[in-house]
Amino acid sequence: MGKVRISLVKRTARKLLQLYPNEFSEDFQHNKEKVKNYVKTQSKKLRNQIAGYVTHLIKIERKRKEALQQTST
Repeated sequence: MGKVRISLVKRTARKLLQLYPNEFSEDFQHNKEKVKNYVKTQSKKLRNQIAGYVTHLIKIERKRKEALQQTST
């Protein structure tokens, strides 16, 4: 079974990716610093959850693009 993330984490991560699409990468440490700059939260746990979900979404998007390229060739 996978991890269950609260809707606040998902909503915030998607909003960040929508507003700053080129700022994030597949590197969690890099994303953690970016989230720290963009989201004002006192909770380190919440910040890390958002950064982790952003990283997860970036990796899914990369895999989706690779699959499309393989099927088109």
